[in-house]
Amino acid sequence: MLGRAGAETLLRARLNADIRSTDPGTNRDANTDAVVAHIVEGLVAFRDDTSIGPMLADSWALSNEGKTYTFRLRQGVKFHNGATMTADDVVWSLKRWLDPATQWRCLSEFSTTGIARIEKVEAPDPQTVAITLDQPTALFLPTIARPDCGQTAVIHRDSVGPDGKWIAPIGTGPFKLAEWKRGQYVDVVRFDGYVSRSEPRTGYTGAKDVKVDRVRFNVIPDSSAAKAGLLSGSLDVVMSLSIPDLEDLKSRPEVQLSITPSLSLTGILFQTKDPLLKDVRIRRAIALSIDTAQIVDAVMLGTARPNNSALPLGSPFYGEVQSHGYEQNIAEAKKLLVEAGYRGQPIKMITNKRYSFVFDASVLVQAMAQGVGINIELEVMDWAAQLDRYNRGDYQSMAFVYSARLDPSLSFEMLTGPKASQPRKVWDNPEGQEMLRQSMMIDDTAKRQSLFDEMHKRFIADVPMIVLFNGAELTALRKSIKGYAGWLYPEPRFWGVTVE
Repeated sequence: MLGRAGAETLLRARLNADIRSTDPGTNRDANTDAVVAHIVEGLVAFRDDTSIGPMLADSWALSNEGKTYTFRLRQGVKFHNGATMTADDVVWSLKRWLDPATQWRCLSEFSTTGIARIEKVEAPDPQTVAITLDQPTALFLPTIARPDCGQTAVIHRDSVGPDGKWIAPIGTGPFKLAEWKRGQYVDVVRFDGYVSRSEPRTGYTGAKDVKVDRVRFNVIPDSSAAKAGLLSGSLDVVMSLSIPDLEDLKSRPEVQLSITPSLSLTGILFQTKDPLLKDVRIRRAIALSIDTAQIVDAVMLGTARPNNSALPLGSPFYGEVQSHGYEQNIAEAKKLLVEAGYRGQPIKMITNKRYSFVFDASVLVQAMAQGVGINIELEVMDWAAQLDRYNRGDYQSMAFVYSARLDPSLSFEMLTGPKASQPRKVWDNPEGQEMLRQSMMIDDTAKRQSLFDEMHKRFIADVPMIVLFNGAELTALRKSIKGYAGWLYPEPRFWGVTVE
């Protein structure tokens, strides 16, 4: 699509750091996932509401007691090199992901310790793929759809060389990779042979109608430089704004803002094996000392709502039960501290300034806990050092942020597990672990809901952490950009977007 006088239409977006590779779901981070999602697609994808929709598969059926998934592929889908996609390409791609040499991030999900092992991948005919698991699981489709798994993309075998080494992605997506100039930018250009789905755009599925010729993802680590670029007109879109930047841009006439609730989770973690914090009364007293709504309002300036549940507000499984959390109760908090014999011993809370909302939340929690006589000392670390301490379980307490999980079992899974073998897990409750295991096995929505309801009640009672709020994806765009829409997964989608 060429604009006036034949000029190329270019959309310029900001990345706060360079991508790590172009090989989906391998050497990756959130920025890598965001760029690659424009280039490749999988059999299924997440919709806006986190349910699973068709993508390269038109339909699927379960057989063999829920262990075999048979996918009917869409006809006429083209790769970026012009080749037509067949079941053979799907089988080849899946076998590449399952080869340990590929170092696919999600290989462990299909190992003996994961959700299920993939026993067979077959193509009964050119439009059909059958995948057989060793046991039924509710998480098979949500896992292969995960953006951090590279959507288990179907790619053409010429994406790798004769030696199996990665060259570049030849996918089926609405854009194809044009140029990656390391440290500077990644360019993707419209794929003219793209065969779009007909349903409305939703999540990473539905129609992907590309209305620009090129998207340039500019690598600009400094947020003030990115903001200056937006205001000067050298940038069109800045994702992942900080709250202070959002406030500053609100009054600018040339800028529009997109504020979308996300599934990320910010909270205060407790080390339940700590000599002091192993007493649930002290953990509960901290939870009852704070006013969650006041913290969220002060920290997020109206862009997020309070939520004490491990399930995010946007989840289809978030219901009446999940809305009950901790109500501030100063008298009860003080009573619990007396019962526990707490005498003002300091509690160290690790925090960081990489995420301003995490630091600001920890300061307010410290002040509110002080109001009932709890002595919290903040220790500010850089994010990498904090992450290392988190992974080792080496802390008394910490203010922390988890990235989005798109299935409720996975929301609980990131928090739940035996600390002896997984020290990063915060909730070590055998009954909770068993309910989590069951939630991963069954596909029945009502049965899963009752498991999540019971897990929520126990999680609130055990106080392994205080969930404060789910985040928001804050994006600023020039007024000339039309058709952009955020969604629960905090990554941009540049199909359906025009530059006027």
